Amino acid sequence: MKLPSAVLILLTSSLLSGCFESRKNTDQLCEQTPELNCTVFNTSDGQCRIPRTDLIWHRYDMLKSDDEAMIVEDYYLLKEYRKCLELASQIQPIEQADLKARRFKALMYAIEEQQRITMELSQSTSPSSLYFLWTETGSHAARRQFLSMEGSNALETSFMQYALATYYISRDKQKTYELLNRSLELHQESEPVNKEVIQSLASVTQSLDRPRESYLWAMVGEQFDIPIAPENELRLLFGLKDSDYTELAEQAKNVSKAISNGEYSRQLTQ
Repeated sequence: MKLPSAVLILLTSSLLSGCFESRKNTDQLCEQTPELNCTVFNTSDGQCRIPRTDLIWHRYDMLKSDDEAMIVEDYYLLKEYRKCLELASQIQPIEQADLKARRFKALMYAIEEQQRITMELSQSTSPSSLYFLWTETGSHAARRQFLSMEGSNALETSFMQYALATYYISRDKQKTYELLNRSLELHQESEPVNKEVIQSLASVTQSLDRPRESYLWAMVGEQFDIPIAPENELRLLFGLKDSDYTELAEQAKNVSKAISNGEYSRQLTQ
């Protein structure tokens, strides 16, 4: 569930971070760690190498720690792998009669694993698992339980504040704005920046008729390499004075630096 953006050109994003280990290293890992059971991933197939590699290395990390956050991440990695396999299974391999069958078998394994994870987390009460169950399975019970935690320390993290904002976007724009700002205020320097928060702030401030701030967040997005509309289109959209654009572009640099350093405060955008 993502917040919409009218100003920024949205990119397909995910909570996932790609693993760029070489094929050779992954093969070595599989040989040295038989408990990974890499054969179920059809590792000899040239298709879906990147999502498969991400998944195998994550499974290796899970041998050391398999807390609920890791299990949720495992689900999303399986989801990416499954998406690739669904496309690859439509390809007619040449002179490899059993390759399509092995791809289908790997696809069934990914589907079954997603179902297993959903069942495993169905009794969880952690905020991240409840949000996962709500957004991935449509569980109304999980949504109610998640929303009942609003205002508690359990949701006082950057991502959980963003998660709350996804619920309020169609219900209360001002509250959404407050939650998105709080999300950035809770962001830690060691964490990757959630670009969707920045995209959403550009859109929400535009909806709240705050053109200066909306343009500011568009410029902050540009600092984080989020594609935006061409400058001439932005100027037509916002209709600010030339001096405003120069001032806001400089302000955006300070805001983006503060976000990266985990020092953001909403006063910086005033």
